[in-house]
Amino acid sequence: MTATELSPAPRLTAGPDPAPPPPEPRRKCTVTLLVPTLNEIAGMRAIMPLVRREWVDQILILDGGSTDGTVEYAREHGYEVHVQREPGIRQGYMEVLPRVRGDVLLTFSPDGNSIPELLPALIAKIDEGYDMVIASRYKPPARSADDDRVTAFGNWLFTRTVNLLHGGRYTDAMVIYRAYRTRLIRELELDQDRWHRTPERLFGCRISWEPLLSARAARRGLKVAEIPGDEPPRVGGERKLRVLRWGASYYYQFLRDWLLWR
Repeated sequence: MTATELSPAPRLTAGPDPAPPPPEPRRKCTVTLLVPTLNEIAGMRAIMPLVRREWVDQILILDGGSTDGTVEYAREHGYEVHVQREPGIRQGYMEVLPRVRGDVLLTFSPDGNSIPELLPALIAKIDEGYDMVIASRYKPPARSADDDRVTAFGNWLFTRTVNLLHGGRYTDAMVIYRAYRTRLIRELELDQDRWHRTPERLFGCRISWEPLLSARAARRGLKVAEIPGDEPPRVGGERKLRVLRWGASYYYQFLRDWLLWR
C-alpha cells in the first residue's frame, strides 16, 4: 500500500451559506386595478384567475348592470364591486372614483382583449416616473386580433389626429389598457361633465375619457410611454363598440380641445 493510499482524506470545511436572492424591489406607487364589466361572465372566469392579486394594491370591479352572473362571480371570489347607478363608462368612472385608493389607476378589460401578463410590465414602467403608460396594440411587434377594417382605420385615424393636433407621439391613443396617475383625472379636467356633455348629447351616446386623456396628456407635455401589447380576440360577451357615434364624439372633443383647451 502506498503512502498516498495511507494518507487521510482531506477534510471539507463548510463555507458560508449562499446569499439569499435579493428581494423584489418595492413599488414606488400604489395601484388600483379597475375592471369595467357588463355581462362578462365568460371573460371573468377565463381571465381574472390569471391576475395575481399581489401585482396591485386594490382590484375594483366596476359593473354596468350585468344580468349574467358577473357581479355574483366577482363577489364570490372576494373582489371589491361597485354597481353603477347611471349608465355609461365615464359615468361609472365618476361614481367609483371615491373608492379608488391607488395613486395609479390601471384600467383593464376582462373580456380577453387585455393580456394579464402585461400588468407587471405596465406597473414597472410607470414606476420609472411616467405619468401614463399605454399597452399599445400597434407598437411593434404587437398586433390586434380583434380589429376589423373599420376599427383598425378608426384607431389609426384618431391616433394620427391626436398626434397632429395635440403634439402626441402615440401609436395607440384610444385603448383602455393603460396606467396613469389618478391625480390626472382632476388635473386634466376629465371629471368635469362640461367637456363630455355636448358631444354625448349631439351624437346620442355615452363615451369614455381615454381618448381625451391621451390628447390632454400630450398637450400638457406629460411624461408618457407605450409598451407593445397584443390584443387577443375577446372571450364571450358582446362587443359594445358604437363606431360612428363614439367616433364622432371623440373627433368633436379633439377639435374643440385644439381650439379651446389649454
